[in-house]
Amino acid sequence: MTSTLSVQTFLKLSAAAAVATIALKTIAWWVTGSVGLLSDAMESFVNLASALFAFTMVRIAQRPADADHPFGHTKAEYFSSGFEGLLILAAAVAIIGSALPRFIEPRQLESLSWGLGLALASSAMNGVLAWHMLAASRVHRSIVLEADARHLFTDVWTSVGVVAGLLFVPLTGWLWLDPLLAVGVALNILREGGRLVWRSVDGLMDSAVDPKVQVRIDAVLAQFKHHAIRFDHLGTRRAGQRIFVDLHMHLPANWTLGRAAALRASVEQALMSEVPGLRATIQLLPLDVEAHFDDVKDPL
Repeated sequence: MTSTLSVQTFLKLSAAAAVATIALKTIAWWVTGSVGLLSDAMESFVNLASALFAFTMVRIAQRPADADHPFGHTKAEYFSSGFEGLLILAAAVAIIGSALPRFIEPRQLESLSWGLGLALASSAMNGVLAWHMLAASRVHRSIVLEADARHLFTDVWTSVGVVAGLLFVPLTGWLWLDPLLAVGVALNILREGGRLVWRSVDGLMDSAVDPKVQVRIDAVLAQFKHHAIRFDHLGTRRAGQRIFVDLHMHLPANWTLGRAAALRASVEQALMSEVPGLRATIQLLPLDVEAHFDDVKDPL
């Protein structure tokens, strides 16, 4: 499933699942009157808005490079992840606002068995979809799918927590447990929302590739190292599904341009074969020439 479905297809499935989840959890809240289940339903509205926005951003990210965007549009995915994080933070604040009055005026819960059954059914559906989406995010190297999948997993665990907690309400008679669970849900998704926002900001600031990818790049370059060939000034950055690598390759000054270009092409091909989505820019320099562009600081 993960290898055959596209990113856009998964996002469509996520939107469809969000609509179904909203319906099930809203009914669960309606029949029980539980503010804990209401908080769960509100998070599903965030899922729907996030999936729709992510779908739009993925379509933009897949546009080819043009005159105004010579490096492509892949960074659009970070806007989607950041938008989802901000929606999660807003939902958490709304949930806390709905729960606080219940501490002052607790309300008796009704038809809990029906409500909890509906909540568990929606959680099972989200769990299956989230598992496949997370696996697909690794195949497609998509931060959008990863963000949506992790948000769905958060939804699943919060739902399970709410259901487990509400089971104790009729057993103990502690009506304050319902709003307490809602606040717990809000605090949990606050953490997830903050993580997504930070991840988006980090990506938009051209962060370097993760250490595992760096090891693979270094291993490829090591295959070409020779007493007459060396590499330096290696820099990496990730932009959505793309990875950009810039470096200098020093060669003997008496090599012909054709021989040097052929070796550069071999290095570029090896890097792109080892790391999918990679684009390499290699500057050729004689062995006895050093670049000093890093020595001059940009004026503030």
